Amino acid sequence: MSESIKHECGIALIRLLKPLSYYQQKYGTSLYGLNKLYLLMEKQHNRGQDGAGIATIKFDVAPGNRYISRYRAMGSSAVAEVFEHVQKKFADIPSDLLQDADWLKENISFTGEVLMGHLRYGTHGKNSIENCHPFLRQNNWMSRNLVIAGNFNMTNVDELLEQLYELGQHPKEKADTVTVLEKIGHFLDDENQVLFDKFKQQGHSNVEISRLIADNLDVANILRRSAKTWDGGYTIEGIFGHGDAFVMRDPSGIRPAFYYVDDEVAVVTSERPAIQTAFNVPFSAVKEIKPGHALIIKKNGQITEEQFREPYEQKSCSFERIYFSRGSDAAIYRERKQLGRLLCPQILNSVNHDLKNTVFSFIPNTAEVAFFGMVEGLHKYIKQVQKDTLLNRADKISDQELDEMLSMAPRVEKIAIKDVKLRTFITQDADRQDMVSHVYDTTYGLVKAGQDNLVLIDDSIVRGTTLKQSILKILDRLGPKKIVIVSSAPQIRYPDCYGIDMSRMGEFVAFEAAIRLLKESGREHIIWETYEKCKASMTMEKEEVENYIKAIYAPFTDDEISAKITEIISPKGINAEVEVIYQTLDNLHIACPDHHGDWYFSGNYPTPGGNKVVNRAFMNWVEGKNQRAYV
Repeated sequence: MSESIKHECGIALIRLLKPLSYYQQKYGTSLYGLNKLYLLMEKQHNRGQDGAGIATIKFDVAPGNRYISRYRAMGSSAVAEVFEHVQKKFADIPSDLLQDADWLKENISFTGEVLMGHLRYGTHGKNSIENCHPFLRQNNWMSRNLVIAGNFNMTNVDELLEQLYELGQHPKEKADTVTVLEKIGHFLDDENQVLFDKFKQQGHSNVEISRLIADNLDVANILRRSAKTWDGGYTIEGIFGHGDAFVMRDPSGIRPAFYYVDDEVAVVTSERPAIQTAFNVPFSAVKEIKPGHALIIKKNGQITEEQFREPYEQKSCSFERIYFSRGSDAAIYRERKQLGRLLCPQILNSVNHDLKNTVFSFIPNTAEVAFFGMVEGLHKYIKQVQKDTLLNRADKISDQELDEMLSMAPRVEKIAIKDVKLRTFITQDADRQDMVSHVYDTTYGLVKAGQDNLVLIDDSIVRGTTLKQSILKILDRLGPKKIVIVSSAPQIRYPDCYGIDMSRMGEFVAFEAAIRLLKESGREHIIWETYEKCKASMTMEKEEVENYIKAIYAPFTDDEISAKITEIISPKGINAEVEVIYQTLDNLHIACPDHHGDWYFSGNYPTPGGNKVVNRAFMNWVEGKNQRAYV
């Protein structure tokens, strides 16, 4: 993506199903769990560069000894910092003790049987160590301790806070992380108390009761009660102090969660390839947690996948497939290639099927796989042209014509090169804009000036500013007749409210294009009518609210909006003709048949809270408030 957007966080959970000594004997290290956790986090580094954190739980620790360890760090190198901190704890330990799993567990922190990791992308500027996961809720009762981390965002934080007030709590912050922690914590306390009363009546001692509570906690029931009114997208991992662990996924399956289990480990991550790489297992061995379900790992090693909410229609995030997740997932790789292939008819029409005078390339680096798919689609078109020409031609073809026909091929080149080290450190606006224009460089001498078309594919276009300020200006220097920018994603029209940093209407060039078209066509009244409907919806229950912003786009075809976007992002003084082509929504669904979470493009939000958020986002734009529409 030429314009980086912050997005989904990443999780990792490991439960060692054997004693630590087992891993020392089989793999030659008692730090097997920590090593694997580091791998899982590094292999998901794309999911969070604002911070990272880990936590571990030790089983059966004697009273008075620490059994929960946690460390968090900020910044793009947070994963390395976290594990350097952990590594120092083992630096001066003699080699014989380093191989003694029991001694390490008794004396050194982070040597537990349950390990949790988190990578953070902040979506709203709250980048402090207090905002880094995991979060810890402490208690002297082992089974009342709670550690959570997650990839989530709730749309109804105000409602959830009100429920906490009604329970008698006084949360320290208005944030979904606090509400989630305290909700689960409240019902964990409640479950503990019910079991305590039950076993006390049966005549057990307090020491016995502690063990009985740990054995009998109903994790699924705690999660059912906690998540009853949550509205959002979430994958949340948690550990109770005595050792029970869980990972829960929202009822629409918006956020991803994958797991692998054998007789040695149970592992959960946000991305499948991380597990495949770290544990050397095939694609088929890694499963998805079903929407509305939680993978529950009891301290005794029992593993179940249990429903805690009635699943909705699955609306897994399609942006995961287009951009966010690493393309090393075999399914995602195939889908991205298909997105490129499906764009070929539009591209060929744009350049009048003139392959001889068209250069094809991509905007680095995330559009590369879609580019491969586009090239495959072009080769398929060429083969069909060759077949039709050679089979259906009535007269004899000359040797020269035959050579030309058989030599047909798309001209594929690497044109745009991103200079990742270039920093726009100059403070004056004019100088800064000039520096921004040089963030991308180009390969000279490949385009025939005044003759060639130049086609570049990007995975998505959000704001269009980098295209306008940098890419199109640089490409124009090559002298192409026409520049075609192709987006493998449809037009981004609506904000996200489930954890991606796309929350303000004014950030979308498609929205800007629609607003301009309304004003230019004398239909500005639609803006104000929509605003009044949005205002009225603020007092309605979220289940009754519709997405009124669809009215902004309704009067225009996709092609009309694309044409206006082309006008908006074209720099002044550019010589080449410019055209912007977007993926169609239908083709997105063909390419990603199991991931219909397309609310950014269609406005069809998977939860009721989404409609309320998009209406609030529009109101903020009308009122000139530069803030996101949810807490």
